[in-house]
Amino acid sequence: MNRILIKAAIALSIFTPAMTKAEKIIQTAGHDQLGDFAPEFAHLNDDILFGEVWSHNDLLSLRDRSLVTITSLISQGITDNSLTYHLQTARKNGITRTEIAEIITHIAFYAGWPKAWAAFNQAKNVWADDAVGDD
Repeated sequence: MNRILIKAAIALSIFTPAMTKAEKIIQTAGHDQLGDFAPEFAHLNDDILFGEVWSHNDLLSLRDRSLVTITSLISQGITDNSLTYHLQTARKNGITRTEIAEIITHIAFYAGWPKAWAAFNQAKNVWADDAVGDD
């Protein structure tokens, strides 16, 4: 019986990804752009939102956080430089050209067609150097 349990535990450990230590996210945009004008907002942006919330990536991967963030921004119709930044981050976090096209298409049915069009224009620029089928 113990051998069966040990074999099951070994098999499970092979197929179950280990929880990894959270990677600390470093962000300075708030301090760089608003530090003198709005130091508390800069602190909340850089140290709390990115330094703490985004750094909980042992609980939710950076890729998943990117997916949630871009979905939220597009759903609200936010297609300014913050969406561009988060699309770039999503790409760095492993979301491919094919996946972002499918994600935005899916969002279109729930958030609205014009919002998807606006997001596609930005996504095309972010993934411009990726050839179709490179995923």
